[in-house]
Amino acid sequence: MSNWGRASAAGDRPFSPRADTAAPPTAGTTGTAPAIPRFYLDWLALIAVASLLIIRVAGGPLHRMAPYLDLALMGAAFLLLETKNIVQFALLFGTTWFVNSLVFAGVLLSVLAAVEVASHFRLPRPRVLYTALGASLAIAWAVPAESLLALTPLPRFLAATVIAFMPIFFANLIFSQRFKSTAATAAAFAANLLGAMVGGALEYTALITGYRFLLIIITILYTLAYLTGRGLLGRPVGTG
Repeated sequence: MSNWGRASAAGDRPFSPRADTAAPPTAGTTGTAPAIPRFYLDWLALIAVASLLIIRVAGGPLHRMAPYLDLALMGAAFLLLETKNIVQFALLFGTTWFVNSLVFAGVLLSVLAAVEVASHFRLPRPRVLYTALGASLAIAWAVPAESLLALTPLPRFLAATVIAFMPIFFANLIFSQRFKSTAATAAAFAANLLGAMVGGALEYTALITGYRFLLIIITILYTLAYLTGRGLLGRPVGTG
């Protein structure tokens, strides 16, 4: 039997650790404190080591990825966005293969739309794109998933789709614009993939903070990506 309970339609922590996997309560408290099970932490450490080795072999020396720190941060934030959307749609429509398929299809269509827009139109300055991304994340924070439950299925689906996939669209516009300035594409992709691995580890913080809090982490990561990537757009970097 799974260690995680069923998702609740209005819950921000749909996957709560069982008493036999969570940390014991501290003195003076009752119940089980939210925690990441030790078993998960051990496996995350093993995956992190394996990821570093594989990316080192495929992408070359890690120091070549240093100019692409912003792409690594984007990778981490993007994976957290996907995780947040999968959980949000599960809370709104149920945990089924069809719902998960809709989410993945939505992610792919958002990526495709961003690629097409970047290919056929001149994109605004990075500051404008990051501002649009920040606004879409703010909307996602301001409209919690449970507030959509009062809607009938079709309006609920449309609202959830706009809220969930607007940030993904803008994030991919930013990525497309940034990637055009890279010279060492293998190192750039490797940095982005390494960041995605970090994002996969960060998603487990939701067991403590709740999945809505992932939006805060995503915002921080994209803010750091903007700050570290300033001045890099418009010229090739990472040729060494």
